[in-house]
Amino acid sequence: MSKEKVLVEVSARHAHLSDADLETLFGKGYQLTPKKDLSQPGQFACEEKVTIKGARGELKLSVLGPTRKATQIELSLTDARTVGVKALIRESGDIAGTNGIIVAGPCGEIEIKEGVIAAKRHIHMTPKDAEYYGVSNGQIVSVKIETEDRTTTFGDTVIRVSDSYALAMHIDTDEANAAGVSGTAMGEIIL
Repeated sequence: MSKEKVLVEVSARHAHLSDADLETLFGKGYQLTPKKDLSQPGQFACEEKVTIKGARGELKLSVLGPTRKATQIELSLTDARTVGVKALIRESGDIAGTNGIIVAGPCGEIEIKEGVIAAKRHIHMTPKDAEYYGVSNGQIVSVKIETEDRTTTFGDTVIRVSDSYALAMHIDTDEANAAGVSGTAMGEIIL
């Protein structure tokens, strides 16, 4: 396919919190403090951090906003092994049947019963973008990322289409390291 390339961003480990869990961890009536806007409209990194506690260790995670209906912890597979939890590879929001973990904040601690995932690599697109690239929501594609020493083609990349998205592919830190990507890169969609 000879269309122009798409932006590839590295998504580091982070937490999405429900309203109820936010209050338990940070206090009654607490509101997230935006630190910087992310590439997806309405999404932002927060000043707040939480600590996850697994069987083998702990990690500090940034919180992303806004709040969600369910708490979700997104880790790389390396992060998951480091703390001693199995992270299933899932699309964001698909947490049914995943593992749980202890999450601690300055005012309390919770044990989520499910919600630990390694995010399936994906490309956010608007319907117009999807039409341009000739793809559809849920379609699986490959993406070639050319770097100086580690050009890599990632298969199993899911297309996610919504009017509320901005065009960008998201990979985790393990995937970024495999391809020699630091920060952002450009990727070519291969059908």
